[in-house]
Amino acid sequence: MGVFTGKTLMITGGTGSFGNAVLNRFLQTDIGEIRIFSRDEKKQDDMRHEYQAKMPEVAEKIQFYIGDVRDLQSCKTVMHGVDYIFHAAALKQVPSCEFFPMEAVKTNIIGTDNVLTAAIEEGVEAVICLSTDKAAYPINSMGKSKSLEESVAIAKSRYSGKTKICCTRYGNVMCSRGSVIPLWIDQIKAGNSITVTEPSMTRFIMSLEEAIDLVLFAFEYGNNGDLLIMKAPACTIQTQAEAVCELFGGKKEDIKVIGIRHGEKMYETLLTNEECAKAVDMGNFYRVPADNRGLNYDKYFKEGDEERNTLTEFNSNNTKRLNLEETKAKIASLSYIQEELEKMNSK
Repeated sequence: MGVFTGKTLMITGGTGSFGNAVLNRFLQTDIGEIRIFSRDEKKQDDMRHEYQAKMPEVAEKIQFYIGDVRDLQSCKTVMHGVDYIFHAAALKQVPSCEFFPMEAVKTNIIGTDNVLTAAIEEGVEAVICLSTDKAAYPINSMGKSKSLEESVAIAKSRYSGKTKICCTRYGNVMCSRGSVIPLWIDQIKAGNSITVTEPSMTRFIMSLEEAIDLVLFAFEYGNNGDLLIMKAPACTIQTQAEAVCELFGGKKEDIKVIGIRHGEKMYETLLTNEECAKAVDMGNFYRVPADNRGLNYDKYFKEGDEERNTLTEFNSNNTKRLNLEETKAKIASLSYIQEELEKMNSK
């Protein structure tokens, strides 16, 4: 992996879907050590046994640390000797955060501040913070807390010394823990109708592999304080539900509409109009540099500011819209889906 050769990578919230995907991508490379930092000892124990069974020759590269990003000392304890951090620890379920917003504040905002404070003090080379499209024009507690996470990261980058801090922002990661496709598969297997909140909603869709690609792009090409965004396609919730029905033998005519949940948007935004003023189009990605003007605003009234560029808001309504066959193909390419289809066909 070149730059990762012999290095120590730490993943906060490492027992989640993203952490597992990183392990599957990195473990059999020449990386030195991967630290899994999280607060759930049961998930850590399950992960330990899983990788000892399926990758015994490299499983010793994984080191597990019980701790909580909400606790600064906990972060400092695990940080010694770490070269790079992928900060994935988060509360990300929209309804849960809506009912318990202070819990989202503690993990997503204070937790990020703790991780970055410890990383800067320890001289970690780079920290990539994972954010979400819900942080752009946020209307729910999860999105608001992730928006402030981004603000914390950008503010910290202004005095982070040798530590590079970048954020990545991406849309719905298909088949990640707590996402809707596994729920629909379970509903179909149980012989029930699958439930959708609002059929005409649009959502960006991407795979866990693409989420890792975005983080690695930020790691390689991002400058300190940057926000990196991948140009993901989107589809309607109805199209996504129909695609899952076709793959798993569900009845499209029985799709049940249950109404919008707490804090849900009709469409999501990855790049706001305001961010477009400074954004750089990098082909498959956008890079939004940090605004590093000082607090002395008086001089900007005297000197003015440079002309904004011509990019416009990038959202799930104006990105490439996948049709049913394209959506089905994208979903079918996921290893999780292939494993579930194999289980179903073997019965």
